[in-house]
Amino acid sequence: MKVLLWEMRTKKNCTLMQLAKKTGIGKSTLNNIENGKTSPTLFQLETIAIALDCHISDLYESDYK
Repeated sequence: MKVLLWEMRTKKNCTLMQLAKKTGIGKSTLNNIENGKTSPTLFQLETIAIALDCHISDLYESDYK
């Protein structure tokens, strides 16, 4: 699964700091998710999707989507 958080975040003109404030998820955690160093939890994906006004499925790429 490839996380598309960076693509969606930049498409919405949102900085890491802005997203961190909107979601309550730490900037470093968001950065690690974007860089594939850690996988987001379902709760984090939902929180991010709400903050970016998109669907959870817009945030990742998978053959099983």
